[in-house]
Amino acid sequence: MKILVTGSNGLLGQKLIKLLLSEPGIEVIATARNSDRLPESYGNYEFAALDITDETQVLSVIKKYAPDVVINTAAMTNVDQCESEKEACRKLNVDAVSYLIKACEATDSHLVHCSTDFIFDGTRGPLDENEKPNPVNYYGESKLAAEELIEKSNISWAIARTVLVYGIAHDMSRSNIILWVKNSLEGGKDINVVDDQWRTPTLAEDLAMGCYLIAKKRATGIYNISGKDMLTPYDMAIKTADFFKLDKSLIHKTDGSKFTQPAKRPPKTGFIIDKARKDLGYEPHSFDEGLKVLQEQMQLA
Repeated sequence: MKILVTGSNGLLGQKLIKLLLSEPGIEVIATARNSDRLPESYGNYEFAALDITDETQVLSVIKKYAPDVVINTAAMTNVDQCESEKEACRKLNVDAVSYLIKACEATDSHLVHCSTDFIFDGTRGPLDENEKPNPVNYYGESKLAAEELIEKSNISWAIARTVLVYGIAHDMSRSNIILWVKNSLEGGKDINVVDDQWRTPTLAEDLAMGCYLIAKKRATGIYNISGKDMLTPYDMAIKTADFFKLDKSLIHKTDGSKFTQPAKRPPKTGFIIDKARKDLGYEPHSFDEGLKVLQEQMQLA
């Protein structure tokens, strides 16, 4: 099986490439807008420079390799940046997806596209795949628009929706809640963390496994691929402090109203993952197990 991955330099992209290369019989094409940043230790794969906002490039690269499966991990995911840079967000999160659809149609490739819990308004959770979307910010609107393009297309497709991805990777360009809490507490900094938002945080390795299982089975439709523990960011911060034996008195409980952010956040999302468990055999780590995975990776870094 030949699998092409977009956004291979990102957190999910890196985990996915590493996982795919560990599986027998998979030919891997890693693509990213900038030069290849993956560690040489990952093994043998082909790299192609690809800016997915360039329609000509998308068609050219995907036609060249004619992959069985395209896994799209590339997106603008900084929620506040999406709110203030709507045109750039639309180009990457919506227009680029239309180009991928066109290319997959030309090569008969199965498209696995990563989406988000932020397509929902957060009035309740956890949610299953049949919940009606109603985004409260532009990031959510852009990801929903991409889903709608895919659902209306003539290609073979699957959408992997996820929630609050965390993990560490080589040459990371962005942090995440676990690393921020750990680094802040190690530096003796007081931090304010919200306790009125609920999520099912997802270890990057688990999301990579979910995408791989979808690709392997060429499963179609929408799948919730997230963690299984419903937690607030404050819960996550306390668990992180306890696990790494850091001073949790520096963590102060607050609520979303105390922050002035350009983009509104859905208060309560989180996913029910029964469908992925049943159809794909997907079984994520618990949050505590995820912290252990991170600790082991930090010790190797």
